[in-house]
This record gives sequence, structure tokens and C-alpha cells, in this order.
Amino acid sequence: MALLVQKFGGTSVGSVERIEAVADRLCRSRNDGHDVVVVVSAMSGETNRLIALANDIMEEPTPREMDVLVSTGEQVTIALLSMALQKRGCEARSYTGSQVRILTDSAHTKARIQDIDERNMRGDLDKGRVVVVAGFQGVDEHGNITTLGRGGSDTTAVALAAALKADECQIYTDVDGVYTTDPRVVDAARRLDRITFEEMLEMASLGSKVLQIRAVEFAGKYNVPLRVLSSFKEGEGTLITFEDESTMEQPVVSGIAFNRDEAKLTISGVPDTPGIALRILKPVSDANIEVDMIVQNVGADNHTDFTFTVHRNDFRRTREILDKLASELGAREVAGDDRIAKVSIVGVGMRSHAGVATRMFEALSNEGINIRMISTSEIKISVVIDEKYLELAVRALHSAFELHTAESEAR
Repeated sequence: MALLVQKFGGTSVGSVERIEAVADRLCRSRNDGHDVVVVVSAMSGETNRLIALANDIMEEPTPREMDVLVSTGEQVTIALLSMALQKRGCEARSYTGSQVRILTDSAHTKARIQDIDERNMRGDLDKGRVVVVAGFQGVDEHGNITTLGRGGSDTTAVALAAALKADECQIYTDVDGVYTTDPRVVDAARRLDRITFEEMLEMASLGSKVLQIRAVEFAGKYNVPLRVLSSFKEGEGTLITFEDESTMEQPVVSGIAFNRDEAKLTISGVPDTPGIALRILKPVSDANIEVDMIVQNVGADNHTDFTFTVHRNDFRRTREILDKLASELGAREVAGDDRIAKVSIVGVGMRSHAGVATRMFEALSNEGINIRMISTSEIKISVVIDEKYLELAVRALHSAFELHTAESEAR
């Protein structure tokens, strides 16, 4: 009836009992007449265990050997799941990334997929078999095992769905879909029936942990319908697809994302001259530190203040770079704050509605929450606030944009 690629994460295959439950689900899909390719992660905690073993041996293991090591976690899962399927009379065959020939570049621990040879998988599907593929891994042109980075199994699943022209890529996880915000922060958060690729990409980049950014980008690029479902209960989940007539009139805001792992740095009193942003940010970039939000104030007396945010783990390193740079630039001072958070509202409906920012700022003002930085795009507004106000801000915005109502559940 359909060709489905189904992906199950580490929690979903975290024990023999859960692997058996996944096998039951896959057999039902196969018995319903669907062709099924399944992508699995390592069992929950296994990748961390392997990394810890490597660190016991060597403080900084070589990336090539790390890929050889951590890729074994998925190999265990594909073998056990194939056995569980065979026990149920459901023919199955397991494949490592290299056996499929998921060809990647040679950037160990963070490789990117270049090509997929789907012929062997199609041969097994034609014979009625369930194809079980190890996520997160591939092989470079020299035959070296490579891995795609944390969360790479989502990317594997989407890439296989694109190569096979699957009808749908289904990501099974420990949540039953994409919510208006984290239900652990807002009890009234609602599951969305559908969300656009553009919205999901913003949500993922802004802190939502449901899907990896690379997987969403891949799905959008190759037009792969993507669905998030729960491994532990039945339901339709959330469909991630392109904007169409059914989404054009949806509410102005679809969801609220947030990120606690933010830090802010300001270098004050630098010369207000062309190229000053380059002189400040190039050393940061050269240190492989990613910069998020940037604000440069209007200059006074030919000097200006330059503020930007980085991941909290990079705060100390970035501060050291700016401290060295300050004397070169004749800056007045360097200041930093690693107790901030970013809160964002996201929605394609923002394109055609006025007053969204005003509504957001009013909700925060009413709660006495001061905004430290602002960033906008066509479909999102992000603000930096003190971390202690994060949950209050999320709840206030969720209420202000009426995301808890039945209207959002009906989408």
C-alpha cells in the first residue's frame, strides 16, 4: 500500500522488551501491506557507555577510531531487531551503513551524506522483507566507517526516505508529536496535527529537541513528508510538510521554543568603523565557536558597543578571546552574562498579521520581564531574557497567543 521509512530512537529500543514491542509494530505495518524500511539508534545509554570507555583509554581519541567504536551500538540493535522480526515470522535483513553503502564525506564524527545506493534494499523489499538499517553511520570513499554526529539516525531515516522515494518518513520517539511548547513547562500545551517544514526548522534551531535540524533540512530539501509519533502509544502524531492552502489561515503563532543554554557577551567602546564586526567575530569563528544573536548599538563619539550570544559551554572561551581583543581595539570593557535564556514565538501566520511583536512584548511587560535582546525573521521573534524568568515568559506567551485553546488542537 505504501513505502514507509520508520525510525526508532534509543529510548524506543532501550531494552529487549522494547525491541520486541518495536518488532510487533513493524509486523503490523508489514501485515497491513506496507513495505517497511526501519532505521534504529543504539540502545539508550549505549553510545555514552562506549564514549566513556574510549575516554578511559585515551583523553582525546582519534576521530576515525571513535567512529569505529560508537558505530557498534547501532549494529547490536539491528541484529536484535532482525531476530525479533524473524521470530514472529516476519522476514527481515539487517544492514550497516556501509552495507547499504551510505556514502559520506570523510569528516569523522560529523560526516555528511553524499549518496545512497538503494538497490540492495529494493531487492529485499521486493522479496517481502523488512529492511533494518543502522542509523547514524555511513562509509567514505576509502571504506572508512563514518558517523553523522549525535542525532544522526534521524538524518539517516530522512535520507533513505528520499533515496527510496518513500511515501512517508515516520520518526518514533518518546513523545507523541510536536507540541505548542514543552508540556513540562506548560501543562496546557497541545499537540499539533501538522506544522510546516519552515516552522519546524525554526523550532528545532531555537531549542525544540523533538527533531534534529539536519533531518528537517533534508526532508524539506527532498520533499519527504515527515511524521513524529510515539513508540509507546497509538496516535496520528504530527505531520511536518510544506505550507499549503490548509495552513494558510492557521493561527498567527504555532509554537513557542526556548533555549536555556545561552550566554551573552558585550565589548564596549570599540571604534565605530567599517569592518569592526569582522575584527570582533573572526577570532571567535576561528575558534569554532558559533554566534547566534548579534546587536550593534548606534555609535556615539565614533565608538559603539557590540553584543552577541553564544552557547553557554563556549562562554569562558569566548570571554578570553574578547579580553585579548579588547586591548588591540582600545575597547572600554568586556562584560558577559551566562545566566540568560532565549524565548521565541514561531508561526508562518506571522507573515500576514500585524501587531505580533507588540502582543509579545505586552505579555512579557505585564509579567515584569525585561527584554535584553531582540531578533526577528519572517516567521519568528526571539528575545533574550534573564534565565530566572524563562518559564514564566513561556507560560505568559502561550496564554497570550491562545495556544492552549481547542483551535490549535484542531489544526
